[in-house]
Amino acid sequence: MSKKETISDARREQKERQEDSRLYQLLEPRIWLYFVFLLAFSGVTAWFNLYIGAAEAAVTVLLFVVYKLSSRSRRREVEQYLAAASGDIGTAGNDFMLNAPFPMVIFRPDTGEIIWSNDRFLRITGEREHLFDIKISNAVPGFDTKWLLEGKTECPAVVNIGARKFSVIGHMAKARGRSAGSGVIATTYWIDVTENLALREEYYGSRPVVSILVIDNFDELCRGLTDNARSMLRSAIDVEIEAWAKPAGGLLQRYDRDRYLFLFEERYLTPFQEQKFALLDRVHRVLSPNGLPASISIGIGMDTGYEELFQFAALAVDMALSRGGDQAVIKNRFNFEFYGGKAKETERRTKVKSRVMANALGSLISSASTVYVMGHTFTDLDAIGACAGVVAIARKSGVRARIVVEPGNNPSTIMVDRLRQLPEYKDIFLSPDSALVEADSHSLVVVVDTNDPQRVVARGLLMSCNKVAVIDHHRRSASYIDNAALNYHEPFASSACELVTELMQYLLESTDILRGEAEALLAGIVLDTKSFTLRTGGRTFEAAAFLRRCGADTVEVKRLFQNNLSDTVAKFGIVTQAKPYRNGVVIARVDHPVDRVTAAQAADELLNVAGATASFVLFPDENGEVILSARSIGDVNVQVILEALGGGGNAAAAGAQVKNAQPEEVCQRLEAAIDKYFEDEGA
Repeated sequence: MSKKETISDARREQKERQEDSRLYQLLEPRIWLYFVFLLAFSGVTAWFNLYIGAAEAAVTVLLFVVYKLSSRSRRREVEQYLAAASGDIGTAGNDFMLNAPFPMVIFRPDTGEIIWSNDRFLRITGEREHLFDIKISNAVPGFDTKWLLEGKTECPAVVNIGARKFSVIGHMAKARGRSAGSGVIATTYWIDVTENLALREEYYGSRPVVSILVIDNFDELCRGLTDNARSMLRSAIDVEIEAWAKPAGGLLQRYDRDRYLFLFEERYLTPFQEQKFALLDRVHRVLSPNGLPASISIGIGMDTGYEELFQFAALAVDMALSRGGDQAVIKNRFNFEFYGGKAKETERRTKVKSRVMANALGSLISSASTVYVMGHTFTDLDAIGACAGVVAIARKSGVRARIVVEPGNNPSTIMVDRLRQLPEYKDIFLSPDSALVEADSHSLVVVVDTNDPQRVVARGLLMSCNKVAVIDHHRRSASYIDNAALNYHEPFASSACELVTELMQYLLESTDILRGEAEALLAGIVLDTKSFTLRTGGRTFEAAAFLRRCGADTVEVKRLFQNNLSDTVAKFGIVTQAKPYRNGVVIARVDHPVDRVTAAQAADELLNVAGATASFVLFPDENGEVILSARSIGDVNVQVILEALGGGGNAAAAGAQVKNAQPEEVCQRLEAAIDKYFEDEGA
């Protein structure tokens, strides 16, 4: 016998003696003290009367002998009872483990070595002999025991064994015994959940899904066509929609001239998603006689009851249309999912809508006690110019207006300083905190150049006011202001200043607009169109012409975009960091903080490189965030790319802010988003 085994036996014997001593103390709780006191009393009695004391001592000794004999007998009975009970428990435990209604296996989670398993586990693994001295990974390929070592009691994933699926629960205990060492053992129970999972899959797969399909450009397609040609065009679109919907076997019905209702089971939604909603591309095959391709938007509502399914689908299709159309949007109980939306946007606005919105905004302003206007955080010229336009409308209506600006410097600081010099703007600007204290129940909040409640200058003011109006041209994000009394959202417009200028034409005369206000509005248009080169339509030039008639000086607007020498050097320093990535995309990563305006100008400058279709500039700021600025001059939709990084904007200009990250990490995520974009495009 080895020295190690001898020491182990000695320790086990010592432990058994300690257990016997504890049992003895439990059965005989220091009763000998009573006999000691009896003998002491006998001694005291003998002092006075020897015979009586001797008699008491004799009786005490006799009682002690009787007690010892009965105590020994009682101890044997207790030991026999405990032994019988332990045997019964052990027998029951062994019987349970051997004949348990589900498979069981005991193994070492650190090494994977199997110690014991019952017959049911042998049967599910296809083994006929005991699984001693083999690893659990050999019996169940792919089974990971890490969750046990992490202290979990249930395997996070379903385990597949053949055609069956099992949910595994278990626990660990410290191993005891001569051969156990200091390791641990795990006891696991394998519960067959194949039928349960199949039933759950059938339940989720059979849930109803409501979809609304809208032909985006139906009016443009049918303009000038005869009834026969219009019928043939609609039939061609119906053929494509029916062919796409047929595999789902659902209910497809046109309920308006350009709208379809499609009901199907949720099990068919995944194939539609995997195909990236192929109908978006298939419907482009349908051309009008003048060569205009059809475009369709799809809104899908799911994951709720019948009452809300149609509402979710309507919200989803409205979201798709507000983002430019030609895309699919899925709305569930928690968020939106977007598919498509990469096609180049085409202008589909009417002056009728502008006039209606102008009248509605005029009514809201006239009934308000005070109008508070604000843009997005880090306010730029487009936002401050649109704010100035709303102030001009409020002044004409005789209603007090205030512009809420954020403290510190931002791209609009120069324009704000210019407007402050005007007598009409002496008390116009105020801080977010002051606006929140000053506002009352009859105040109107007008949000311009953003539709995201997380990005407004004064979120508290937005949440506290009952009446809100939104004027924006960015594609709507999943988080948007949904309680607005007026929502003038046109993703086809070049800028918020263009939209406000259109509204002003229906509410004001050119003499009602200050020269400084006209220049602020024109500067916003120039900024977002990159001097009328990007996202510029006929309505953009009409708005610029109106502002020019109002006294806007193009030379003064040009001076607003001049940079000092240090900013110019910094801009070209960013340009020198640029590297081509793929398909005309250029990325400039800067590892030190730079001015945001300078970075945006560098992104614009990179588009002047021959062959460049899109540019991305990213840099860290003083707050530990990584800022991204993106521009596009071709068919690359930078807004879709930056959505993957939590950003937004429009197809030609977008931005994002990534928290708790380093530029190198963000650059890798950006490249992955660009790769996915082109993979989806098939480029």
